[in-house]
Amino acid sequence: MTEPGTTPPPAPPAARTPATTPTASAPGTRVRPPGAGGGRCGPTLHETVLVAVLGVVFGFVYWAFVQLWAPLQILMGPLADLAANVLAGAWIVVGPLATYIVRRPGVGVLAETLAALVEVVFLASPAGPLLLLVGLVQGAGAELPFALTRYRRFGWGVFVASGVSAALVTFAFNAVRLGWLGQDLAMLRLGVQVVSCVVLCGLAARLLGDALARTGALDAFAIGATRD
Repeated sequence: MTEPGTTPPPAPPAARTPATTPTASAPGTRVRPPGAGGGRCGPTLHETVLVAVLGVVFGFVYWAFVQLWAPLQILMGPLADLAANVLAGAWIVVGPLATYIVRRPGVGVLAETLAALVEVVFLASPAGPLLLLVGLVQGAGAELPFALTRYRRFGWGVFVASGVSAALVTFAFNAVRLGWLGQDLAMLRLGVQVVSCVVLCGLAARLLGDALARTGALDAFAIGATRD
């Protein structure tokens, strides 16, 4: 408060705040899109759209492999009952592929379940609505190893683990549902399914993801941020 009869001193000049200008990124620096790295929330809209597209496309791919089932049974003769196990990995590949591209929790399960939905609704799969549960189980089994790394490691070993995990989880599910454990071929069936899932699910997903990334079409996703 100023004393009566005195002139208040002039106010000090306001401090000037330095203007801030955007800092340009160093030449050659790749801007990391949302989702590239650890600790993450749910998928963004464009990631969800990509996962949906993958689910639809692979729903038709899975249906095509179903058409190979009967001819393969004929070719396998006395081991015809193992034909489904030979093809098992081909019916799970979209799970690790979606996880590799987007790198967020749950996208592998979502993609696999959507592929199953396409088979049921649009392609009239004889398995019926039960296939949705199968897709959920397959996706969870394939995604588990990535979840254990907190979606931060995507080396070849993790994809092998994804195939093994998918094989074991789906085998356990079907063994209970179809009574495989009491069969003489149970261990052979399990071995065939593990090999199929490692090759046609785990390793195939890594190869497909790398091939798509090299085109530059996935640069807006997490896989694009880590591409050399």
